[in-house]
Amino acid sequence: MNIIKTIIDFVMDILETITFVGAIFIVIYLFIMMPNKVDGVSMEPTFKSNDYILTSKITYKLRSIERGDIVVFKSPTNPDREYIKRIIGLPGDKILISKGQVFINDKLINENYISAATNLLESGYLKENQSIIVPQNYVFVMGDNRPRSSDSRDFGPIPIESIDGVVFYRYFPPQKTGFIKNPLPKSLRK
Repeated sequence: MNIIKTIIDFVMDILETITFVGAIFIVIYLFIMMPNKVDGVSMEPTFKSNDYILTSKITYKLRSIERGDIVVFKSPTNPDREYIKRIIGLPGDKILISKGQVFINDKLINENYISAATNLLESGYLKENQSIIVPQNYVFVMGDNRPRSSDSRDFGPIPIESIDGVVFYRYFPPQKTGFIKNPLPKSLRK
């Protein structure tokens, strides 16, 4: 009888611990951060396909959106799919692409993180040498691998409310683990 009670107490302690840890995990996943897997080549060389990253859901509750942030957001064409892209333009910014270079508010931005010049498609949202103004409550995003990225050049600015979070850490592959830093100087971020 005493052994059965001890076994039951032990099992109950394990179940309580599992329930507690599970509840903490759910709270973290729903409100603080979530894991994501990079699927595709649109963010090369910054991220490779099959890299695993952590995305903060609370960063934009603590600070404003900045140019250069890498965000995870719901696809404008398929909300069940998530994209990972870099914020290039903020609400009210004037965006212009000319001869493969990106201008924000008439200033050329130095993008040492991209793999190739910024191309445009004839059928896309943005046209060569035609500027657009990013609407309020929207941001303009692009992948770092411009020739292989479907982004705001194609589908236009995205609503800020569609952003799930900011990428802040890569945890796989092991040789590339670490925090993700915004490559733009502070003067160009806001």
